[in-house]
Amino acid sequence: MNNITLIAVGALKNKALHTLAADYEKRISPYARFKVIETGATSFGKSDKNRAKKQENDAIEKVVHKLPKADIFLLAEKGRVFDSPAFAEFLNEYDGRDLVLVIGGALGWEKEFMKRYNCISLSSLTIPHELARVVLLEQVYRGLLINAGKDYHY
Repeated sequence: MNNITLIAVGALKNKALHTLAADYEKRISPYARFKVIETGATSFGKSDKNRAKKQENDAIEKVVHKLPKADIFLLAEKGRVFDSPAFAEFLNEYDGRDLVLVIGGALGWEKEFMKRYNCISLSSLTIPHELARVVLLEQVYRGLLINAGKDYHY
């Protein structure tokens, strides 16, 4: 069984996205040990975006250090791109191991922070981080069902 942790900057504020995310988390639970860890989002203005990004990245780093046996993957638009069957294979590689998927905040990642981790991508398009969370949850669910031989992906 997969052990998957999703680390996300900020809570889902949009009620519709929150409802969708909760539904996918529930759907995932029979197929994987799954948990979500939310770190605080940092408010920012035009002149202090770098400070905010650093604070958010540092908060994620603190959580990641508590998961020393896990394989960590940041979601980034320039990361490795999968189709759904390939993402299912990716998840299958981590069956029985600790996999951590990390969604950054609105400002994304510091360059130095990104160099420390592998990156995967949902799309080469920029997706708002709250929506990316729902898309990622659906793809995790889809991948787990593909691996379980269930009819969901056509």
